[in-house]
Amino acid sequence: MHRVLAIVPVFLAGLVLAQGGTVQHKMLTPEEEKVILYKGTEPPFSGKFCDHKAPGLYLCKRCGAALFRSEDKFDSGSGWPSFDDEIPGAVGRIPDPDGKRIEIQCARCGAHLGHVFEGEHLTPEDRRYCVNSLSLDFIPADRVGSAIFAGGCFWGVEYHFEQVEGVLAAISGYTGGHLPAPTYRQVCSHGTGHAEAVEVLYDKLQTDFEHLARLFFEIHDPTQFNRQGPDVGEQYRSAIFYLDEEQKRTAEKLVAELRSKGFDVVTLLSPATIFWPAEDYHQNYYQRRGSTPYCHTRVRRFSD
Repeated sequence: MHRVLAIVPVFLAGLVLAQGGTVQHKMLTPEEEKVILYKGTEPPFSGKFCDHKAPGLYLCKRCGAALFRSEDKFDSGSGWPSFDDEIPGAVGRIPDPDGKRIEIQCARCGAHLGHVFEGEHLTPEDRRYCVNSLSLDFIPADRVGSAIFAGGCFWGVEYHFEQVEGVLAAISGYTGGHLPAPTYRQVCSHGTGHAEAVEVLYDKLQTDFEHLARLFFEIHDPTQFNRQGPDVGEQYRSAIFYLDEEQKRTAEKLVAELRSKGFDVVTLLSPATIFWPAEDYHQNYYQRRGSTPYCHTRVRRFSD
């Protein structure tokens, strides 16, 4: 799902997360520092990702956040990796000091990526994120896992998953309904059947679905039906939208474990349907405001 270009502020280097931790920065080579920290530009056609075509995710070299999907990469002939869309909420935009261009930065850590251009008519999206290879890392598709959780307001759910080691992106959105590409206003009207949900992209070498599902059951109250604290309505229902039978079996096992402990779990287990990313202003909500969720507090419900 593509969005209209907007100027979105980003946090600067050393961003402090609302939970009290600090974004972990990787060690950079002198060449990477020139680009990522001091806004330099690598020579055209010199970067290792210029002609890179493997399926997977492109990450921020500095903090490891997912920025772009391989299916949104295209050959612009410019000499730098080019994309016509981003992972929702992953890229911040600020006016360039030259007064003419729009600089793009990693929304999580403020790393300089390059610039974004419109009006070139190179793809149907008419948008080109021009990115330095030195600002990027890459993870192949077979290492990327995906999970979709709904547990009340997606702001709080997203916040907690963003803190997990191995999570590459937590994207707020809508799923489980019947209206294509719903807006927030439409979902809140209670007529679309959608739930506010979060799509979690993760590195399979660092975490797994069960670990994430256990966290899900501890960051919201799975015994509340069609509500979460003060938020009431079908869009706030507790649900796991499983992508395969293995995820379904794992979710069923965890529900059974909680019920054996006396929790009257009402979480729905449903096959995943189309996930529609929410509007830009919903992404990274608490991170951008430097605050914490008001209705999502972790409560330990499992022994490990």
